Amino acid sequence: MTMQFPNSMPDLVATRRFLHENPEIGLSEFKTSDFVAQQLQKMGYEVTRGLGQTGVVGTLRNGASTRSVGIRADFDALPILEETGLDYASKAPGVMHACGHDGHTTMLLGAAKILSERRNFDGVLHLIFQPAEENFGGAKLMMDDGLFEKFPCDAVFALHNDPGIAFGTFAVREGPIMAAVDECRITVDGRGGHGAEPQDTADPIVCGASIIMALQTIVSRNIHPIDPSVITVGAFHAGAASNVIPERAEMVLSIRSFSPAVRDQLESRIRMIAEGQAASYGMGVTIDYSRGYNATINHPAETDFVRDLARRFAGEDKVVDMERPTMGSEDFAYMLAERPGSYFFLGTQRTPNDPPLHHPRYDFNDDILPIGTNFWVELTEAWLAKT
Repeated sequence: MTMQFPNSMPDLVATRRFLHENPEIGLSEFKTSDFVAQQLQKMGYEVTRGLGQTGVVGTLRNGASTRSVGIRADFDALPILEETGLDYASKAPGVMHACGHDGHTTMLLGAAKILSERRNFDGVLHLIFQPAEENFGGAKLMMDDGLFEKFPCDAVFALHNDPGIAFGTFAVREGPIMAAVDECRITVDGRGGHGAEPQDTADPIVCGASIIMALQTIVSRNIHPIDPSVITVGAFHAGAASNVIPERAEMVLSIRSFSPAVRDQLESRIRMIAEGQAASYGMGVTIDYSRGYNATINHPAETDFVRDLARRFAGEDKVVDMERPTMGSEDFAYMLAERPGSYFFLGTQRTPNDPPLHHPRYDFNDDILPIGTNFWVELTEAWLAKT
């Protein structure tokens, strides 16, 4: 990847679309990592590579203060076959920047260039370009490699574009803003046979259907109504022919929550219901329960800082406080568990019918690039203000 870094809006767009054409799945972002590192080096940043395998940190020091700030952008893509038909569509079949991480990376690189030229701050800036947000928890991998020991941060910040929010609107929230996510795979072990002789079988499809229906009672009847939680059975696999009862059925669940106590309660009830329902049909189950990302919890002072800055930057009418958190998940949660900070959304909506994130026809709105770029500049200069 060879390209001169942008210093104007057309160049920002060109860079974003260049990244969009060349997407890479988490922990294989080798060319993207090379590109980011090269651009930071040209700007005069101290560049460190290899944290979380493909992560990059660019450090810029100015003045005498030791006060520091970290800003995170994710740069991995998704295993999605793009259907946009755009001139700059993905050149990697089955891989697509369907979540806007190409835009996140471009905005932070754009801010990096302005900050390196202006140097209107006093302290230490760490720009964290993170891999594998979508799958392998790149934030935690970078931290396991000593991110905050090598690059101390008094606070950390990150944003995510949102095509469901009005263009240019900053959506902030103190406390929980995104959910914890877990996955559960339930396999029912039955006894297969001829579909015309069900009495001689133990039908795992019937048992699995019973488990699925019983799972719907957990949120409605076991979890307190004011504690948000979701159990979604996203896959149910069993059988291949109408006249054959299969040996087993498999369900895959996505579980979302915010409270650690509720998270534990959800797991306990899922296990109990699956085992109990299976036993009632004379069958056994295998349960593979995996804990994923923790809930993303924003810190009060840093969220106040973002809110106040956004109001000055964009105007009162362009800043909203989210009434409720989103049930999506985000591995920036791990960084916020170790350092004060805030995660927020930046609206990119063109029309109310824009394809959502993770959709094969999603297209990042390039008009937001200068807004996100300049907000990161303003945030850095405000947090590391000269005295």
